[in-house]
Amino acid sequence: MALYKLNVNGKEQSVEAMDDMPLLWVLRDLLNLTGSKYGCGVGACGACTVLVDGEETRSCLMPVSELGNKKIVTIEGLSKDGNHPLQKAWVEHDVPQCGYCQAGQIMAAASLLTKKPKPTDADIDEVMGGHICRCGTYQRIREAIHLAAQGAK
Repeated sequence: MALYKLNVNGKEQSVEAMDDMPLLWVLRDLLNLTGSKYGCGVGACGACTVLVDGEETRSCLMPVSELGNKKIVTIEGLSKDGNHPLQKAWVEHDVPQCGYCQAGQIMAAASLLTKKPKPTDADIDEVMGGHICRCGTYQRIREAIHLAAQGAK
């Protein structure tokens, strides 16, 4: 076990973990940040997506030992009060059904909007294509991202 200092949601956190422990389990089990979900464990579904230095990252695949001084943002750190334009757009377009994939979907969309503030449908499909929604709300997700890009009310 080693001691790691991580910057999570703007706060420095110390955790003791095995070098190969995935970030997902550090977040959920050691830091009690349970917004990121375990889906497939192989990076195929996107339920565990967080931002690492602003990049969409599958936390189930990222060993804690590879994080160094990188900044980690989880769904809990996206906004203090759930008032981020994406979160508001998600509600306005009634995107959540079961809700399991939503944190990962929103975090991927946040990364996209940082890089492309006015994404096309093709841009959205390319980024979001690697995220599985069991409820099939893909059209609503696309509409919510467009709304957030315009500045959700």
